Amino acid sequence: MEPTGDIALIGLAVMGQNLILNMNDHGYTVVAYNRTVAKVDEFLAREAKGTKVIGAHSIQDMVSKLKRPRRVMMLVKAGAAVDEFIEQLIPHLEPGDIIIDGGNSLFDDTNRRVKYVESKGLLYIGTGVSGGEEGARRGPSIMPGGSPAAWPHVKGVFQAVSAKVEGGAPCCDWVGEQGAGHYVKMVHNGIEYGDMQLICEAYNLLKTGLGLTAEELHKVFAEWNTGDLDSYLIEITRDILGVKDADGGPLVEKILDTAGQKGTGKWTVVNSQDLGIPITLIAEAVYSRCVSALKEERVKAARKLKGPRPKISGDRAKLINDIRDALYASKIVSYAQGYMLMRAAAAEYKWNLNYGGIALMWRGGCIIRSRFLGKIKEAYDNNPKLMNLMLDDYFRGEIKRCQKGWRNVVATAAKKGIPVPAFSTALAFYDQYRSAVLPANLLQAQRDYFGAHTYERVDKPRGEFFHTNWTGRGGQVSSTTYTV
Repeated sequence: MEPTGDIALIGLAVMGQNLILNMNDHGYTVVAYNRTVAKVDEFLAREAKGTKVIGAHSIQDMVSKLKRPRRVMMLVKAGAAVDEFIEQLIPHLEPGDIIIDGGNSLFDDTNRRVKYVESKGLLYIGTGVSGGEEGARRGPSIMPGGSPAAWPHVKGVFQAVSAKVEGGAPCCDWVGEQGAGHYVKMVHNGIEYGDMQLICEAYNLLKTGLGLTAEELHKVFAEWNTGDLDSYLIEITRDILGVKDADGGPLVEKILDTAGQKGTGKWTVVNSQDLGIPITLIAEAVYSRCVSALKEERVKAARKLKGPRPKISGDRAKLINDIRDALYASKIVSYAQGYMLMRAAAAEYKWNLNYGGIALMWRGGCIIRSRFLGKIKEAYDNNPKLMNLMLDDYFRGEIKRCQKGWRNVVATAAKKGIPVPAFSTALAFYDQYRSAVLPANLLQAQRDYFGAHTYERVDKPRGEFFHTNWTGRGGQVSSTTYTV
């Protein structure tokens, strides 16, 4: 019997099931497989009942039901499980067949897997998929990279099932070779950490500082979602603040204040350190989750470490507007840092990234989708070689407009002892970036003093290094010069 499957999907957790149903809705015949085979039968009997989805009870069975070139997508836990399935798949596939990893894999792992799978005559794609359960079902943001020869064979499927924005443009396009797709997804997740932390800091200022009730907070975020801050994360914050517990009180206030994380934010920060790019806001967002996890320590410390009373007085309406401006300006800095990191990665890993196209991919379907991303696309469409997002006319103007309120919020929070690490580091980075001169000259002198690490001079060409015998007791031998 002639195979009828267009694509296979391994992994029947919620994301996998929803993506299969999404593909089915768009006319594709999907072969479903899961390591625990009973899940296949359950899925066919329930969620996939009445669809064209085909079940498979083994890898060999699954592959036999696919048209050539065979396309097999995995939505399994990142790490060892991906490598295990690759090894199981290879004996059953033929040259030109395609293995796709749609999980949250580390881009370095995808780099390795592309080379390995291609050495077997097969093609490999590592793709970021963002949007959660709803996105998978109704249209996610999809960020594929890997073997370029594979893209024409998956483009139709991916772009059909992805989210669509103005003019029906799909939130999916080819990102680049090797692990570029998973890298862009990693940065997306890092920015997501930053966005969430910024929103939480705004919430804390409004609640703890200004004393807004949950109902008032709900209205503030509802209003914010109609303006420049219009986004999925602001929208769900609005919704969360409107939900009441069984006792009639706000549910959000019953939730323990310890945040979890799955590692993609940490990966972004670690890679930024490898590349020497200061994504300070994302780093603060990651560390803020780490601080939140110290719940028992914080409770004990709160009894002994004293600070000012957090109540903020003054013109409430003005302060709410200032907090909104601080949130928007800090968000601009966060995305500017994320794009700085992608530019550095493109240079380091020899990728040709389309920055406007990435903004379009993030414009719909994904967790950080927002009106704001349309402005980023415009910025890079106007100037594909834009050095920094903050230098774009629109964003430069917005920071100028928001700056007074932003500074007021950071200063007020410091005076009142309300922690705003993401707002603060965003402002500090902005002030550092706009400084033609920083005190790193003294730092270089210190390094040369204790370690003979050398320094450059303002009155000499860049690239010439000097060492001073600061005490008169040292020698003239200098340490190896390096750049972090």
